[in-house]
Amino acid sequence: MSGESDLTRGRLRRLNTISQFAVLAPVGALLVVFDARSWWEAAVLILGVVAGLVAAERWAAGDIARVALPCLIVTGAVWLFGVLVSGSPTAFYGFTIVGPLVVPQLPRGRAVAALGATAFVAAAGLARLVVSQDDVSGVLLQYVLVPTGLIVVSTGLMFVNQVFYDLVTELEESREREAELAVIRERVRFASELHDIQGHTLHVVKLKAALAQKLVRTDAERAAEELQDIRALVGDTITQTKELAYAQRRLNLSAELENAKNLFEAAGIRVRIDREADVDTRVGELLGQVLRETTTNILRHAQAEQVRITLSRSGIAIVNDGVQEAPLPELRGLATLKERVAGNGGELTVKQKHGHFVTAAAFPYLRSETGQRSEAGRSETGERSETGEDR
Repeated sequence: MSGESDLTRGRLRRLNTISQFAVLAPVGALLVVFDARSWWEAAVLILGVVAGLVAAERWAAGDIARVALPCLIVTGAVWLFGVLVSGSPTAFYGFTIVGPLVVPQLPRGRAVAALGATAFVAAAGLARLVVSQDDVSGVLLQYVLVPTGLIVVSTGLMFVNQVFYDLVTELEESREREAELAVIRERVRFASELHDIQGHTLHVVKLKAALAQKLVRTDAERAAEELQDIRALVGDTITQTKELAYAQRRLNLSAELENAKNLFEAAGIRVRIDREADVDTRVGELLGQVLRETTTNILRHAQAEQVRITLSRSGIAIVNDGVQEAPLPELRGLATLKERVAGNGGELTVKQKHGHFVTAAAFPYLRSETGQRSEAGRSETGERSETGEDR
């Protein structure tokens, strides 16, 4: 099981335990108050309640195996004490907490263990008939039917709870596999671009080299031209390969948007794209690089459920959820892009807050140009009105 699945499962268990403690502790305290007739009886009953709460806390931490046997022994002994000594029909309370928590966690024989726990509660309750002259129907109701019914219901609910956690684990693992496939698709796309850059060029170089070899003795000037072409082709290929390796190759923002949308949806992530205005063509390539790098980071490092991409004339903002509360990670690709964006008069910001990660690139001078054009348009309109040109 992956660390992310364990984390999700642990959070669900902690939430479940908090809600359980809000009920289990007060109910246990009330049962002790109303059922104990002396301080030492109260002490024994409290011991059973505490053992049940300890088991619940350890179950939430995924470590119930270490305390399972001691808690079962303590709560079982408290139930026997309530039946045979103190006449406390609610002494089974701790055992109905521990038993249902332990049984579904067993690697095998869970059905047998569930039957055994139920049989123990019922058999111990029947023992009350041996030491008491109370009404048989009352004993059967208080010491047998009620405790047995409660442990059966509690155990059944915990089995359902276990199935729920197993399903959550499977969903998390499936999601991780989808994210890995999305990253693989991105790598395949990168390999395809690399092939586009180098494959054609190498083929042309091979043909030109063969032609130059034939011409070297018959037409030295033509052979020199072919060799010069080969040198230029190789130099251009080296440049393009470097640009691709450092995410600097010219990108089409619209194509990157479509690619990011497809990758996120393949990984089970909801995508929302808001277009406030058409992106200025001068910064479209850089914004495409920011989007590509951010998409890769989300797929690799986040457990996102939703991504929102907002485009304006002067920038882009990508917001995703599913971020753990931890120090901002080192993102080398974005760090390189930050320098390039700054070199073109823009600003790339990365921040993390309340489980959301925000990556935004903006070019303030484009906003200034838009404002200046708007102001110039208003001034020109006012001048025409004053001179009567509009009449």
